[in-house]
Formats: sequence, structure tokens, C-alpha cells
Amino acid sequence: MGKSHSLAELKAELKRKGMHVLIALVPFLAAMDRSNTALFLMGSTLFYAWAEGMRFLGFSLPFISRFTFNVSRRREFGRYVLGPVTLGLGAILSLMLFPPKVAAVAIYALAFGDGISTLVGKFLGRLRPAFIAGKSVEGSISCFVVTFMAGFLVFGEWKTALAVGLASVIADALPIREFDNILLPLAAGLAALVIK
Repeated sequence: MGKSHSLAELKAELKRKGMHVLIALVPFLAAMDRSNTALFLMGSTLFYAWAEGMRFLGFSLPFISRFTFNVSRRREFGRYVLGPVTLGLGAILSLMLFPPKVAAVAIYALAFGDGISTLVGKFLGRLRPAFIAGKSVEGSISCFVVTFMAGFLVFGEWKTALAVGLASVIADALPIREFDNILLPLAAGLAALVIK
């Protein structure tokens, strides 16, 4: 782990990325009932947006405000924590825009690719060339590997998996902070849709 990161930061980041991993349940739920899954995601995202707005204004909601505070990054202290909103939007848009298998790979790219790249990059990454805007080569490679594997497991062939991996790593490398939660699954899904 890098010297500039504390154990508390690692714990907070693991909790934060736990939300990313939970979003991987969406394709399973959507296979049973796509409409209700989308409605649940929309409702959950709107509820979090409201609860975070209340926390930002100084009103504490017992579980949500405490959880949000505990997983906030330093740069988010005193700010509206947008990550869960963009995470929900990325999953909702994937469900609405893509057919089931493509939506599944897009959501898996969001759940695993983005989460792994952040953890590897932040805590193990050493190589940070300027062209990937402060992100690490190690994080980008881990994003590619994980999203390639997700694409291969869903589609069973390497061309689509390669397109998903490349699109994911490009989207993840852009300096757009929490908005990568929207761009990454859309890029992965679009790449799968075009190639398959």
C-alpha cells in the first residue's frame, strides 16, 4: 500500500467499492423482472439523492448519512457525495439502452472494472503517465483484465471481450471522477453492441 494512504482510507475505499460490487446483482434481478428492477434502481437512486441532499443541508438520516460520511473521500468532505447517484444512473441507463446480455456486461464492467481499477491504482499503482490523467498503469491494466473476463464470460468469444475491455479502460482513464460510473458501462455496452 502506498505510503500516502492510511488504513482508514483503505477501509473506506473497500466499503465504497462494495457498493460497486452489489450493482452486479442487477443483471440477475433484471433477468427475473427487468421493469421492476429498473424501477427499484430509480427509486433507490432518487432516495439516495434526496438523503444526501438532506445530509448536505445539515439534516442527518440515521443509517445513510453515517454510511455516506464513512465512505467519503477526502475531496468529498463538505460536499455532496455524487458517486452513488452516478452508479445508479450507469446501471439504469445500461438496463434501458441495451439488450439483456449487453446490459449485463456493461453493468459487470461498472461493478468490477471500475472498482478494481480504483483499488489497484490507488493502493498499488506506481506508474502514472501524464496521458492517463493521474491514474495508474496498474489500475488501467486491472480494469482491462477484469472487464475482458466479464465480456468473455457473458459472450463466450474474445473479440467482443476485447472490445469491452478496451472501451472500459479508455472510459476509466478519463479524468471525469464520479461520472465514470455513467461513461464506463455505456462505453462497454456500446462496444459490445457494435462488435457482437
